[in-house]
Amino acid sequence: MRPCTTQRRHVDAPRNGKLASAMSAIVRMRLSAQSVLSRRGAVLSRRGAAPWLCLGLCALLSTGLLAQAGTATVSGRVLDATDGSPVAFVSVVVEDAGSGLQVTGTLAGEDGRFLIHGLPPANYTIGTSFPGFYPVAVNLFVGELNQIFDLGDIRLEHLDTFEEEITVTADTIRAAGIDTQVFRLDDGASQTTGSILDAMRNLPGVAVDQVGMVSLRGSDRVAILIDGRQSSLTGFGNQRGLDSVSAANIEAIEIINNPSARFDAAGMAGIINIIYRQEQELGLSGDIGLSAGLGQFSRRRQDLPTELGSFTNNPKVIPSVNLNYNAGTVRTFVQSEVLLQDDLPNNEFTTRFYDDGRVIESQVPENREQSHYLLRGGSDWTINAANTLSMSGVYDFETHTDRAQVPFILRATGERERFWFWREKEDTGFANVNLDWRHRYTAPGHELNVNLQYTRGWEDEAYFLNEVSPVREGTDMTHLVAEENTLPLGIDYVRPLRTGRLELGTRVQRRWIPVSYTVDRGVQSVIYEGLGDASDWEERIGALYANLVREQGRYSLEAGVRVEQTNVSYDIPSENLYYTGSDRYDYFEVFPNARVTWRLNPQHRVIAAYNRRVDRPGEAELRIFPKYDDPELLKVGNPFLRPQFTHAAEIGYGQSWTGGSISAALYYRDIQDSFFRVFAIDSSNPRYDIVNRIYENAGDSSQRGIEILMEQQVAEPWDLSGSVNWFRNDIDAFQTTLRFPTPRLFALAASSDDTWNLTLNNRFQLPAAAEVQLSYIYYGQRNVPQGRERARSSVDLAMQRPILNDRAEVLFTLTDIFNNFGIAQEIDGQGFTALYQNFLETQVATVGLRWRF
Repeated sequence: MRPCTTQRRHVDAPRNGKLASAMSAIVRMRLSAQSVLSRRGAVLSRRGAAPWLCLGLCALLSTGLLAQAGTATVSGRVLDATDGSPVAFVSVVVEDAGSGLQVTGTLAGEDGRFLIHGLPPANYTIGTSFPGFYPVAVNLFVGELNQIFDLGDIRLEHLDTFEEEITVTADTIRAAGIDTQVFRLDDGASQTTGSILDAMRNLPGVAVDQVGMVSLRGSDRVAILIDGRQSSLTGFGNQRGLDSVSAANIEAIEIINNPSARFDAAGMAGIINIIYRQEQELGLSGDIGLSAGLGQFSRRRQDLPTELGSFTNNPKVIPSVNLNYNAGTVRTFVQSEVLLQDDLPNNEFTTRFYDDGRVIESQVPENREQSHYLLRGGSDWTINAANTLSMSGVYDFETHTDRAQVPFILRATGERERFWFWREKEDTGFANVNLDWRHRYTAPGHELNVNLQYTRGWEDEAYFLNEVSPVREGTDMTHLVAEENTLPLGIDYVRPLRTGRLELGTRVQRRWIPVSYTVDRGVQSVIYEGLGDASDWEERIGALYANLVREQGRYSLEAGVRVEQTNVSYDIPSENLYYTGSDRYDYFEVFPNARVTWRLNPQHRVIAAYNRRVDRPGEAELRIFPKYDDPELLKVGNPFLRPQFTHAAEIGYGQSWTGGSISAALYYRDIQDSFFRVFAIDSSNPRYDIVNRIYENAGDSSQRGIEILMEQQVAEPWDLSGSVNWFRNDIDAFQTTLRFPTPRLFALAASSDDTWNLTLNNRFQLPAAAEVQLSYIYYGQRNVPQGRERARSSVDLAMQRPILNDRAEVLFTLTDIFNNFGIAQEIDGQGFTALYQNFLETQVATVGLRWRF
């Protein structure tokens, strides 16, 4: 580790050899600066500095082209050490520290400030000089991560006394944090014809389960952001909506395993940031796309005997339009997508083995006809060089009708004991308004950002339920209307430093979810009595954070802390028979984070990280009203559910070489008060066999493992990338009392299992700029609460070919070619065991055309 040093020495300006030779080289360049000299001559005459101005201008004009390939921007201010006044038109020359060769240069302005763009990673010496002053040499280290450096004030001593040389080392830190993984969707034949969820399935280190929950390193408690913020598209308390949002307008997906304190503390497994495309060219630009597809054209298992069965050969049409107009100071964009499809989002086969010897089989096929409309737009207005105002909005509306015929068959006789059939009409939507004001101070990267959002999400769900059984022939209807309102205000301040940056901020947020519930009961209704007709949940969060990034020599440090005060209330109707009274609680928590990187050399580095995060239950986990799509496997929330907190630590190693790289991380995650759904028999209704699936805080759990990510150009046309994640999942034993629908003891046995995930992506470059991507995904067998989940896999294919002189492209994707990605779980409950299989639609073929203008 090379520390930052300050040496004291006397320097005679004429004997500064490197700076003098650099200036001589600039003089020899054949560029004219007479026009600038004529405008600035009056100012310079009092200092007699015209020759130095000419040299500095030549440095600026002749070497600026060399900087365009780099990434770093460096700023600073030159002051007179005697009185602190700015020194105007100081020459600033950048040299390669190793070879001494000049790279670029510029002149300080009248206020003493200078700005240099485009420095690629390397060690540099930045020389500042002006007649009558001793020159100062500033050493700068630009690594792979940092984009903006502020050298601060550089003070020049008059010739009679100079005793200082400044040494600065720094490295790039991405806005999202050190060592973020970014995967571009427009870089190759990725699944841009499908949904965001389709695109995520093939990303290294990412796993997706059967209900669309995204996991990082074995945990699905992941925060999903849109352009760096929580969004109406993905939810504030949990993941949602990713399977019905097109990837057509997505530029990249960012994975952050160890988020810094500037991010909300939610998402204990990490953060996935979805980055929308933003065109920068002037004038009107955009693209038009159209995709058509077919899903579920083979079956994993034959349907149980009903007239309707499950949907197959499901058609899909996805048109999209992306328009951008850039007028220089104002940039406006509109993005729209429509999804029209038949779908099979769930196809649940359940076989229950009761201790009394009975075996009951059932199937719930969720046959869906869906229309989904998404409109996203906004404008960025550059008011002046220092201020930008951004306004944007999202309107997302989805409507679908689900139908299912659910037989319950006694295996011993093959007879249908019960026939349950229903129709669900559901409308969901999200509306979001975002206002963002950014103030840029004089130094690049020195910013103040104020963000205000309002989001309203709604769900209007009506179930029309019918039953034919020896117990009754009857109908029931339930109608639930839920709204999720979120009002966050955030203030973020960023100050670049000589060796990194400082981030400070605050955030206040109010989130409230009123729910109404009405029931029309038929004869001998199966709907629970005494649920009440409404509930109201509210959460208030106040947060402060500070985050410091420091880069010096061979090490980088990102360390911060976030403190949050949270107040939660849940008003349960007084007529509810199952929960005695409403619930209120509050907590004050501290969420630290730290990450240290040691660079052994430019190709090798070691990383150590720690953070603490929280996962708050969302509306679905808290909802007190059961869902009756399967009346014998009832899903219900728990209003007394508490947040789960996580400590996560990691030690990693990375190496890169020509044509490839590899990184490995040993990680450990300890989860306190972890919550998940448990299976428990409900004996309150003697006429039916009912198993409740209830959310419960079930003690502690932990995960430890190793994740390896790699990429390699195997041959000129073949790129191979992938990841392996091996981990041990430990679930502690736990005992509690379930409240719904009757109080009863529940015990969870401890379990421990080793499992692994594998992702392999092969990308082949073909003639005519065509490309083929072949991917393989494997999730190993693993333990889950009360049982085990079986292994599953998927082979995906994507192809892309540009046409019309690269103004358009044709894409084809085929996901889960062999239809092996459905999920199967073996459940060991109290009084029963069960085999749960969900053979939902994962096999989809899509062809698309996109035309750019």
